[in-house]
Amino acid sequence: MTNLIRPAVQSALQAIGNTPLVRLNKIVPEGSAEVYVKLELGNPTGSYKDRMALAMIEEAEKQGELRPGMTVLEYTGGSTGSSLAFVCAVKGYPFHVICSDAFAQEKLRTMEAFGAQLEIEPSEGGLITPDLIPRMIERARKLAVQPHMYWTDQFNNHDSILGYSEIGRELLVQLLRIDAFCGMVGTAGMLMGVSSILKEARPGTIVVALEPSTSAVISGEEAGKHHVEGTGVGFIPPLFDYDAVDGVRTVVEEHGRETARRLAREEGIFAGISSGCNVAGALDLAAELGPGHTVVTVAVDSGLKYLAGDLFI
Repeated sequence: MTNLIRPAVQSALQAIGNTPLVRLNKIVPEGSAEVYVKLELGNPTGSYKDRMALAMIEEAEKQGELRPGMTVLEYTGGSTGSSLAFVCAVKGYPFHVICSDAFAQEKLRTMEAFGAQLEIEPSEGGLITPDLIPRMIERARKLAVQPHMYWTDQFNNHDSILGYSEIGRELLVQLLRIDAFCGMVGTAGMLMGVSSILKEARPGTIVVALEPSTSAVISGEEAGKHHVEGTGVGFIPPLFDYDAVDGVRTVVEEHGRETARRLAREEGIFAGISSGCNVAGALDLAAELGPGHTVVTVAVDSGLKYLAGDLFI
């Protein structure tokens, strides 16, 4: 089969998107539906957050809220910050980021490599606790009142959904049949964006939200501790809409970690913890739906961001 060669582009920002969709062949048990994974690690920073970062910045420019000379501000677990640092570097905006030592050192160093000014909010023993993200948000809120500061405010920014909706549009081109789609919830932008596109084009598509079993707030449980970066933030994200999904399920963190390791060793897909959780949830759906059906999820970022931790030990 002939591979399609992408044409040359005039900016690294134009390299965002059009990521491959790959069928899993070894870790899907017999008697299950087919499972496909969209490899968002093919984006410039190795994360699907590049899509939302570009959308938030360019929509703010269109609306006149972000102008030359202003500084972009955000709180982040690292992937959004890396993507915003990348977009800001290309566009020439200074970027001030609130992060924490609970997140991968690779992400912190990536933001600094792109020129971001990094501010660390201390964690409790390196864990993502229910109070961590709110503390980061409050720090950003205080800085946002300064002159010439533009706060992208990812958890409340509907423009992020515009960026993520492109995943749904690409999936419709890449796959003729999609019976179910699932994904871990962070800001909820990705799930909302993909759900809106898939359900408009194919109303029967099942969309399932996933969250860590120890912090299943969307499922109605108490917030708790975990170490799945980019998800399980301890509150129901403002962008999350229950009407946009057909169900909410939990994933045991260790199951997601083991799935991430199996993806690397058996499928050659090198992705992080939340990606492992996405696939773990997809495998459960595939077992329930059975042969003749198709389940799709997303590998949200590259395993290269987690080598300093304990995921691949």
